[in-house]
Amino acid sequence: MSLSHTAAEYMLSDALLPDPSSSRAKGLRLELPSDRLLKFVTVGLPLFLVSLAFAREFSAGSQISCFSPTNFTGKQSAYTDTACWDSLIHHGFDAEGRAITKSLWALKVFPYSLLVVAVLMYLPYLLWRYAAAPALHCDLLFIIDELDKSYNRSVRLVQHMKKVQQASAEPEQFWEEYERARRERYFEFPLLERYLTCKQHAHALVFIYILRNLLLLLFLAATCLYLVFLHLNIFFQDEFSCSIKTGLLEAEPHIPSLIPCKLVFFSVFQLISLSVGSVYVLLIPVVIYNALQLCQWDKGLLSVYEMLPAFDLLSRRMLTCPLNDLNIILLFLRANISELTSFSRLNAVSALREATANKEDIDTVIDFMTLLAGLETTKPKH
Repeated sequence: MSLSHTAAEYMLSDALLPDPSSSRAKGLRLELPSDRLLKFVTVGLPLFLVSLAFAREFSAGSQISCFSPTNFTGKQSAYTDTACWDSLIHHGFDAEGRAITKSLWALKVFPYSLLVVAVLMYLPYLLWRYAAAPALHCDLLFIIDELDKSYNRSVRLVQHMKKVQQASAEPEQFWEEYERARRERYFEFPLLERYLTCKQHAHALVFIYILRNLLLLLFLAATCLYLVFLHLNIFFQDEFSCSIKTGLLEAEPHIPSLIPCKLVFFSVFQLISLSVGSVYVLLIPVVIYNALQLCQWDKGLLSVYEMLPAFDLLSRRMLTCPLNDLNIILLFLRANISELTSFSRLNAVSALREATANKEDIDTVIDFMTLLAGLETTKPKH
């Protein structure tokens, strides 16, 4: 008998979770995987394409090629290219023969506008990092620590029950006391449950998260509209007529009124704009999905923790609107499931409960531990 008692004590001691290390606070993820992917693509893609555009500009040299008259010298041709690139104004005629001008400056500032787009895409993540992440970090650290401690309290309770049962002269009286304690909810964890209930009535985190996704959606739509505007008005005109008869050259008779020019980098900018626009259009449904996932509860995680004694927040209180901070915290708990050591053990206990023939014998992790400790011979069935 002493050998079985010793084995049960070792088993219960091994079931205890180790004390959390200091690295847990540093390892918490304060961004959902989908949000991290969105940040990488929305910010990294324009920066990558802008770097390619600047590399193309530095390697190719002049970004414009003007067809100067044959009587122009080399210096005059170079001046023509420079003047037309500086002005970048198309001179033409309308259907009635009247002279019109059209500025193509949007092509010159296009790489820099992509830098502005990258900065705008990073603003929602700065908002989340400084407005919500510190409070979320504290919430996650406290809840994860309390969930693991609640599991350890259950195991220690079984250890104490085993010692009391061994010292008790009347086993039936011991189990009656245990059943009375269950009915009067002596085993509940009021601090953790009340904290989660309080978060269910708070809306600061969910407001910032929705605002973050709305800003990202707004910037994505604005960028797509900007690229559409460029394509409809500028990106189909790689050739234009330039006038250099200004200043000292205005009265020169041998200089033609208009000189045809061609933009060398035009195809590169078209490819860049199409790449950014198509990717951003595909990301819009992802942003909408991230916002809509707050419209339903993530009940899978807390349902596992109902194996803890009297931890029935899911069945008693999670019946209200899911747009609150508790739902945000559950999403981030799911993302930090590797830091939640007790989850894997309780999940295994839940799976064993489903596979057990007499399911009525297992309601909580305490029931499961009492069965493993060999107390099932005198324990009454529920």
